[in-house]
Amino acid sequence: MSLIAGSYERFIWGFRLKPLNYDPSSQTLTLTQLFSYPSHNAPITTVAAAGPAAASGSSDDTIHIYDLSTAASLGPLHHFSSSITALSFYSPPNLSFPRNLLSASADGSISIFDTEPFVLLKSFRSHKKGINDLAVHSSGKLALSVSRDGCLAMSNLMRGKRSFCCRLGKEATIVKFDGSGERFFMASEEKIGVHLAEDARLLYELENEKRVLCAASGESGILFTGGESRSITAWDTNSGKVAYCIEDAHSTRVKGIVVLAKDGGVDDAPYLVASASSDGFIRVWDVRMAIKGKPNPLAEANTKSRLTCLAGSSLQSSKRPQIGKSAPKEEQSDAEDV
Repeated sequence: MSLIAGSYERFIWGFRLKPLNYDPSSQTLTLTQLFSYPSHNAPITTVAAAGPAAASGSSDDTIHIYDLSTAASLGPLHHFSSSITALSFYSPPNLSFPRNLLSASADGSISIFDTEPFVLLKSFRSHKKGINDLAVHSSGKLALSVSRDGCLAMSNLMRGKRSFCCRLGKEATIVKFDGSGERFFMASEEKIGVHLAEDARLLYELENEKRVLCAASGESGILFTGGESRSITAWDTNSGKVAYCIEDAHSTRVKGIVVLAKDGGVDDAPYLVASASSDGFIRVWDVRMAIKGKPNPLAEANTKSRLTCLAGSSLQSSKRPQIGKSAPKEEQSDAEDV
């Protein structure tokens, strides 16, 4: 499995997580660096990864694509007139390679790309102001987005247009679906709302001590959050209470959390969570140890840069992603394959 992180200094970082030796029973892991170079002309704001494909977005108005299986950069996508604020891959359950890449921008627009090769299918306006975060439903048919305009929007990805919008009363900065797609989470400052996806009804409000900057959904209704508190908190969203917490996981704010999926290379992957901080460290934790007390990281890497985002992927395919030309205008009007 691989981790990809972006930094304020324009650098992209790629790491492979694997056992320290070839003994299958070994519990010791290491983060081996795959690549590191200044891929953008401005700070990297968001990253995404799925299968062998990864992407980074920046305030330089571009998206860069990477092949994790070969640690290669495949070049940029130029279809934007404003900063890229959020990225998300959509991978159908029966495929190991993502089918679509979705991006959100500071001008309030959402773009849909086909990944075979990376061509633009449709771009449409979803908000009046910049989008803070974007979440794709597990069905691939719809997406939720939150924006600086203080609204929650639902977009129909089959038609490539916004289908619903409601004013929240306060600006939300994070939106995430759980693994089943039956619930979604919205964060605003230090509070996180747990909502039913069917009707957006609020079930619980989780209140952190300080502002939440990142979140990731785990198994059995667990939601991991990080931010200004420098800790990683695991919430039981079925009860609305804290399940456990890794206190002082980093020396400064936590900017990214990834729940690592099971992979043949790491037997205990379902129990592993990775975090990235503006202190420059990427750390991998065994959350089973957090229940007993403060754990030590199983692996860590010091990038010596101000990290801004983190994504992870389980490499299950050797298929090489490609970048192609923009789709014809009549194809962009449908986006039916999403």
